[in-house]
Amino acid sequence: MNRLERTVSKLKAYPTWLLSVAVGRIVKFTGTAGISYDLMSRDKVIVSMKNRPKVRNHIGQIHAAAMMLLAETATGMVLGMNVPDDKIPLLKYMNTKFIRRSQGQMQAEAILTQEQQQHIMTAEKGDVVIMVKVTDESGEEPVLCEVCWAWVPKRK
Repeated sequence: MNRLERTVSKLKAYPTWLLSVAVGRIVKFTGTAGISYDLMSRDKVIVSMKNRPKVRNHIGQIHAAAMMLLAETATGMVLGMNVPDDKIPLLKYMNTKFIRRSQGQMQAEAILTQEQQQHIMTAEKGDVVIMVKVTDESGEEPVLCEVCWAWVPKRK
């Protein structure tokens, strides 16, 4: 169990909003954007964002950059729940395709397979493409994202 997983485990006894506040203080940009951490486990992370003025674009929907932030946050956190404490996670690349206008609140769900988890825990360094589904209030995917994360040993 790494440091992030231990922290999340301790906070499960409290209301879910406390996890969002705690992570938002550490990863300040997610706090500024108002990301809610709805579920965090070793195999799945779900984050969401309300369509509020701070994150809207000129046509009243959640801004494209905020949609990408949701995908990056969900995938980064699921990696973070698995990467050993002596490694540093790094975003390697992100491909995004906008399909249609979004409607209302949005959610991102990132999933790691057992094989991916094992690879992250045992490889000295490497990378992995993490599955992520970004949906809006209609349940549809207005954006398709492919997110690749890497990990490397911490410098001593």
